[in-house]
Amino acid sequence: MTYQVILIKIDSRSTEATKVQNILTEYGCIIKVRLGLHEVTKEFCANDGLIVLEVNGTDLELRSIIQELNAIEYVEAKLVAM
Repeated sequence: MTYQVILIKIDSRSTEATKVQNILTEYGCIIKVRLGLHEVTKEFCANDGLIVLEVNGTDLELRSIIQELNAIEYVEAKLVAM
């Protein structure tokens, strides 16, 4: 079995999170699992973060979501297949 995971690094959550969320909503039917990580304490909330997606889509859908995410400033997305 092959697992397909998209890693999304966001370096400016305060300005780019909404754009990323819109794309994730558009491709919601290929997203099996979503995990969001960022540093947070009582005194601090990081402006960068990582989103991990387990996906199940066609090659075209996966290329498209990666391309759309990478078109956003301060966002880097990569597909990993294991």
